[in-house]
Amino acid sequence: MLFLDLTINGLLTGTFYVLIAIGLTLVFGVLKVVNFAHGEFYMAGAYAYVLLALRAGWSPWAALGGACAAGAVLAMVTERLLMRPLYATYTTWKVPKDEYAVLVTFGLSLFLMNLATQVIGPQSYRGPSLVQIPRVDLGVALISGQRLAALGVAALVLAGTVAFIRWTPWGREIQAVAQNRFGASLAGIDTGRASLVVFALGGGLAGLAGALLAPLYQAYPQVGALPAAKAFVIVVLGGMGSVVGSIVGGLLLGVLEAWGAAYVSYAYQHVFGFLLLILVLLLRPWGLFGERAREV
Repeated sequence: MLFLDLTINGLLTGTFYVLIAIGLTLVFGVLKVVNFAHGEFYMAGAYAYVLLALRAGWSPWAALGGACAAGAVLAMVTERLLMRPLYATYTTWKVPKDEYAVLVTFGLSLFLMNLATQVIGPQSYRGPSLVQIPRVDLGVALISGQRLAALGVAALVLAGTVAFIRWTPWGREIQAVAQNRFGASLAGIDTGRASLVVFALGGGLAGLAGALLAPLYQAYPQVGALPAAKAFVIVVLGGMGSVVGSIVGGLLLGVLEAWGAAYVSYAYQHVFGFLLLILVLLLRPWGLFGERAREV
């Protein structure tokens, strides 16, 4: 019974990990860069949810939409102002792409954390619950109503995201740009628009994750640091740029942490994922679902 309870709770936690990591995966798949400011999109969603629900008087469900929009808008501004030189055809600025992306996104992360500290303050805020149900007994596990409601929202949004990428015209454009940016541009696809959509989608998903977890883990300036670290682990674990890998990797990480916390020590809960990452990198460096690099 304990094993099943731990597995179910681990899958619940893993679903939130997937929600955070899938946006990072999409950005890497299209732009081939790592966004170190992804955790701050999560932070923006958490703050937006708390402020809209507690200060502006919005209902928690309406505040979810506002939090998602906050993450998406911040991501769009980042893409337009900071990431466009990576792939703009008109630029003559010869900057190595990887170095530019690391410096700019890492600097943005520090800037946004310090900005939140100065404007809102270093104290933490807890958002209101989506539902007023304290506990739900599933027979094999006892789950809080807030966590179960958040799981339902996260699962629906993830299903919609996968459907959007696979079966909509914009989603097919994103897939084409991810496979070959230059070839997609020759086929008439607006690659700049595809990049903007990917950033907005990733930021919106991260903002939604921050809002869903604000009643559980609160909102404060550094709240996105640990989720971002978990997202990086999941992206590498599943395979860089693989959406399926992010889903499997996030669920696997959630279950592994639940088992490790119960059977080994709760103090080492966040260590097990990194140990798994090291093991995967040693045995399968391209990730569980990533493509092996071709040798030239």
